[in-house]
Amino acid sequence: MTEIPEQLRAFRASIDNLDAALIHILAERFRITKAVGELKATHDLPPADPNREKNQVERLRKLAVEADLDPDFAEKLLNFIIREVIRHHEQARQ
Repeated sequence: MTEIPEQLRAFRASIDNLDAALIHILAERFRITKAVGELKATHDLPPADPNREKNQVERLRKLAVEADLDPDFAEKLLNFIIREVIRHHEQARQ
């Protein structure tokens, strides 16, 4: 069996830490958006806000470019998250 170079182990440890941070950040984001959904339901507001979503996509695409991340990837990721948030908001209305 080939021994894994120490540098590869260090990279993998960093990736593992970043993955854990991403999960915790997403969990916190969904806790907040859950509260938003409950507030929207209480005030009979629609689950989706197309103008807000459009602005968020534009903002995150710009941030992605600044961070040297593919803006198309960032937009796909945000759209995936937004769809999940809207689904939660729709559930809050039931």
